[in-house]
Amino acid sequence: MSESVSEAEIVTAAEPEYDPAAPAPLNVPRTPTGNAEVDAQLQRLADTDHLATDGHIEVYEDVHRGLRDALTALDARPGPPVPTGHPTAAPR
Repeated sequence: MSESVSEAEIVTAAEPEYDPAAPAPLNVPRTPTGNAEVDAQLQRLADTDHLATDGHIEVYEDVHRGLRDALTALDARPGPPVPTGHPTAAPR
């Protein structure tokens, strides 16, 4: 008796079984914004590609928190100085 395996059996064994409920990449393009903090948060969304749906909410909440923090940081930065005598300058 031969212990060789047919080529059809090898191919079948190597192919993973299709599971429509398994996590799958959405392949949504992410265009860089030029802001490193925001780009890092948007890239973090790719983590959901390998999670079951019930794991997405944690990633989404984390990204939302990071984006909110990045926006808050923009508000905290001082703007350019207003020239003296400019109509928007505070009165002395």
